[in-house]
Amino acid sequence: MMKNILIAAGIGILSFSCSKKETTEANNKVDSTKIVDSINAARTKLNDSIKAKNSENRFKDFSGSHKFIYQNDSSPKYSGSVNFTKIEGERDNYDVSGSIKSGNNSVNIKGFMQVVSAKHMNFTGEITQKIPENDNGKPYTRKGTKTFASKDGGKTYRLQDMVNGSGFVDYIDIQY
Repeated sequence: MMKNILIAAGIGILSFSCSKKETTEANNKVDSTKIVDSINAARTKLNDSIKAKNSENRFKDFSGSHKFIYQNDSSPKYSGSVNFTKIEGERDNYDVSGSIKSGNNSVNIKGFMQVVSAKHMNFTGEITQKIPENDNGKPYTRKGTKTFASKDGGKTYRLQDMVNGSGFVDYIDIQY
């Protein structure tokens, strides 16, 4: 009889300890899921704030329309406009397009502009001009990456590749 009581007590202890472990494991799973969800939410919030910070401009915002000017030593100033559209999620990067048209004279700009300092912008794309005084209006296109630099505190940025296809100097400016 004592033996039966010991066996019954042993079975009771085992079943109690087994059921307790199962309950603890289930609670641990729920707790660990909550912890992981909490960590993921914190990471997402941190990543979003980093992403927002990395898309903030380091330099002034050029978004919008600006005066686009062409002149050479033998011509009057021709002006038009150039539009800067900020690229979503990027820092100091813009899609750029614009034109100058006056009679038979035209200058077109299309591409990508990255502001690299308060006084320098790098343009990648094409600037095509048709000026009758230059090669009888034969189109001349500057392709690739070109620098616009400012010497007046960021009010005017001048294209640094100034020599055109005819060998003459052109002044192509963007005024802020």
